[in-house]
Amino acid sequence: MPDHEIGNRGANRGALFGGVFARGGTDTSDAAWLQAMLDAEAGLARALERAGLAPAGSGAAVTAAARAGDFDAAALGELAALTGNPVPGLARALTRRVDGHVAGAVHRGATSQDILDTAAMLLARRAIDATRKDLERAADAAASLAEDHRGTLMNGRTLLQQAVPVTFGVVAAGWLAGLDAALDGLAHAKETRLAVQFGGAAGTLASLDRHGTRVKALLADELGLPDPPLPWHTERLRVIDVAAAMARVTAALSKVARDVTLLAQTEVAEVTEGTQEASGAGAGAGAGAGAGSGRGDGASAPRRGGSSAMPNKNNPVAAVAILGCAKQVPGLLATLVASAEQEHQRAAGAWHAEWQPFADILRLAGSAAAWGSDLLGNLHVDGAKMAANLAAAGGLPMAERVTALLRTAIGAPQAHDLVATAAAKSTSSGLPLRDVLLAAPELEERLKQAGITPDQIEAALDPAGSLGSSDQFITAALEAHARTRHR
Repeated sequence: MPDHEIGNRGANRGALFGGVFARGGTDTSDAAWLQAMLDAEAGLARALERAGLAPAGSGAAVTAAARAGDFDAAALGELAALTGNPVPGLARALTRRVDGHVAGAVHRGATSQDILDTAAMLLARRAIDATRKDLERAADAAASLAEDHRGTLMNGRTLLQQAVPVTFGVVAAGWLAGLDAALDGLAHAKETRLAVQFGGAAGTLASLDRHGTRVKALLADELGLPDPPLPWHTERLRVIDVAAAMARVTAALSKVARDVTLLAQTEVAEVTEGTQEASGAGAGAGAGAGAGSGRGDGASAPRRGGSSAMPNKNNPVAAVAILGCAKQVPGLLATLVASAEQEHQRAAGAWHAEWQPFADILRLAGSAAAWGSDLLGNLHVDGAKMAANLAAAGGLPMAERVTALLRTAIGAPQAHDLVATAAAKSTSSGLPLRDVLLAAPELEERLKQAGITPDQIEAALDPAGSLGSSDQFITAALEAHARTRHR
């Protein structure tokens, strides 16, 4: 059966922080949770009817009544205080909405955890699908950047210091590999870790007698979820694994975002963010920011990347938002791992502790993926600035290559020390490394004795000649991406 459409899709984005932390198509609002629980209840009624345990028409009647917009989520939340979760109140409310002769099909054989855990799996499936779409767009954009900038030279940086030259293409290829790995994780989670939960009061489905396993299988079929060998009510690795797949999404995107924040610094200025103000999932959030301001003075909405205090600012908003999402996820995942210790056949508190962190991880990963699609799809790369920054380094990023040239003639330790001395003098004097190597009296004789010519020094200082296997790595990443997209 197809999932119901959520009546207030995007409700998360209506919250104060929703434009940043609830971007994209993932919905974990109260309405989304409520509809997922109702979908589980409706699927159970249909399964019971197919098993011959409920009157004809029961499934259709319960399904027709199971619409989140007809229920008061706030009232159900208040009732949850009486029972520790919202399902008992929901089951009663749903029962009242169907005719008496089919009312017995509502919640038969189930316990609250069955409905909530199955709802969590439905919510996760929808979140994975929405997140995957945005992440695929981000990965495709990274692939385009890798191809377009195969030969765009820039400073490599290790420990935040200039290192050997790289190309922006190989940087983007590295981003791509991480995003593709995250996509693989989402696919694995959807294919192998989602499952219906149906065990009844203590995991034996005793109230359904010999029909329990058949109803469980039929429920899985109705909801389009895998049917696990047995109920998993206190074996929580499925929850952890799905959340971990989402955490991998935010981890991969955080690498991209952190690089962008560093490369977009005013003093570096090698990339800048573009904007996607009126397209995709971001349109709702962006429009809401202006339309909901309530201003009557004709002032426009805030500019993307602007500052409330400094009109000159052009902040990398998408990258910052991704990092804001990503930094919340490890703690939430830790809560889920800590909650895996569950007593006997129903946990006293640990199961309850999962609900919000699990939904929050789904929401944050979905938001990060939507921001990632925006960021990579609209990233402006300044190749000229990259070249200028590389040239401004005065040849120092090529010190490793010069050392390799000298090593064969004078030995590794001597070559290292000679170039280190030259590099120190270049740094202190402001002279290019080339000038120091070719003009310093104390070095000139050693170079001559080693048979090193000025032309060889010049060649060793050419960044374009020091890219190693960069081009092959880019090709390999693009080929792997093509395979990922066609699986």
